[in-house]
Amino acid sequence: MLDHLIKGGTVVDGTGQPGRRADVGVRDGRIVAVGAVDEPAAETVDADGLLVTPGFVDPHTHYDAQLLWDPAASPSNLHGVTTVVGGNCGFTLAPLRPTDADYTRRMMAKVEGMPLPALEQGVGWDWTTFAEYLDRLDGNLGVNAGFLVGHCALRRYVMGDDAVGSEATADQVATMNRVLAESIEAGGLGFSTTLSGTHTDGDGEPVASRWANHTELLALCRTVGAHPGTTLEGIVDGCLDRFADEEIDLLVAMSVAARRPLNWNVLTVDSREPDRVPRQLSAGDAAEAAGGRIVALTMPVLVPMNMSFLNHCGLFLIPGWADVLRLPVPERMAKLSDPDTQRWMLERAASPEAGVFRRLADFANYVIGDTYSPANNGLKGAKVADVAASRGRDPFATLVDIVVADELRTVLWPIPPDGDDASWEMRAQVWEDPRAMLGGSDAGAHLDRMCGAPYTTRFLGDMIRGRQLVPVERAVQMITDTPARLFGLRERGRIREGWHADIAVVDPATVGSDHATLVHDLPGGTPRLTASSQGVVRVLVNGTVTVADGAATGDRPGTLLRSGRDTDTVSTP
Repeated sequence: MLDHLIKGGTVVDGTGQPGRRADVGVRDGRIVAVGAVDEPAAETVDADGLLVTPGFVDPHTHYDAQLLWDPAASPSNLHGVTTVVGGNCGFTLAPLRPTDADYTRRMMAKVEGMPLPALEQGVGWDWTTFAEYLDRLDGNLGVNAGFLVGHCALRRYVMGDDAVGSEATADQVATMNRVLAESIEAGGLGFSTTLSGTHTDGDGEPVASRWANHTELLALCRTVGAHPGTTLEGIVDGCLDRFADEEIDLLVAMSVAARRPLNWNVLTVDSREPDRVPRQLSAGDAAEAAGGRIVALTMPVLVPMNMSFLNHCGLFLIPGWADVLRLPVPERMAKLSDPDTQRWMLERAASPEAGVFRRLADFANYVIGDTYSPANNGLKGAKVADVAASRGRDPFATLVDIVVADELRTVLWPIPPDGDDASWEMRAQVWEDPRAMLGGSDAGAHLDRMCGAPYTTRFLGDMIRGRQLVPVERAVQMITDTPARLFGLRERGRIREGWHADIAVVDPATVGSDHATLVHDLPGGTPRLTASSQGVVRVLVNGTVTVADGAATGDRPGTLLRSGRDTDTVSTP
């Protein structure tokens, strides 16, 4: 007898081939039949009119902490995601010296927007090695999850306080290589690092990996290459704007040293800057010519990120703005209200040095979110340009008036400037480029600022009923088989007999996402943005139903993905 029979659906198998009407039989965690299936089953789902696809694979998450208090990986699970990759951007919770737990918590709160009370109350911090961290998760997951080994944790573990402010000695590099090797042998999927100037720790200092020289980086990449089923992920300043020649050279050298693909996050597409995408994708050409492989992650949907003049966000990364926004609140409010300061801030926001953060300077098109003072009653949902016109004021000055009245607590929503038809046409071209791959949700991070986890259902709904820029079969392939193959995930990413039964059953007429809402359900009562799914009828992870009619079942059949055991080696050309 089958455990599950999904009857009469349109199977879109992840390969890009045309969908076909077929039944799917599942037993003992595997797909055992695809076609006309008459065998009885413990559960039968009538999938007539529905799509049956592989479970979705999210290649760039930061669920490293959240999975310890939320093994389901919500809300990704509700949106058909069955496999996540964590440990990105050089940030992991292991290896960890007991004395470094506080430093790590404050760093993760700063760089990845994980509320400090949630990290303090929802995570045990009772491991030292990467192996011990993985063991805490193994057997208690609602999704399949694999983790890269983060450079910042690795460096701190070996160098202590000297990880920030110092280059490593030859002996320290040797020790890092030994610990990295041990971490990968325990199941780490590879190595991640950041050299991005946007990443600072809880003390405001550059994070540990930013102090590494190229000798250290390439030595660690060579260690990755000595182990099967591994990969690389890295971020440099140019990921946010345009790569410098030396940044491309470094990324290429890393991939070549490891003989493994390297993916970076995140490629943004904007028709107003048509030269940026070709420049960034050219890193893939340089890598191929040298015998490596570089793949850009790019999101197929626009994910609004709210802003605040109170708490750390993208506004703090505009050159010079942190000098104002890190002042104590009363001083900050006074400084912001000064017209000369406002003019200076606008000049800095429009400067070439602001790079991609120039996008945040379109203050007239901000939408006011939650407000907290009587002076701002009725402004929620209003566009700053309209409020400014009614007051006869400059948009930025108007915005400052609003946030100062709220003692800086106002929630602000910039309208994405790249939602024009030309930008969407450019995106469709990028999606078909082998130098790029869909991903970059950051799920598990920036919890009260953005909600990227639903990109899978939003993308599918848009391709089926909205812009229809690619056929549904290709859309499914882009969020299943393509990332699975880049990471070498063994027997995952396709509806195929003998493969793991990671399956999503969705209604093409309704599949999509609700709007993000703020809830206070994190440890310590701290908030996050989350979104329910629409049209997700069933999700199976390793043959067990984890979502039924849009609601999580609470089952935890996920596999802790370990390199070499659950992944195959993906070689560079």
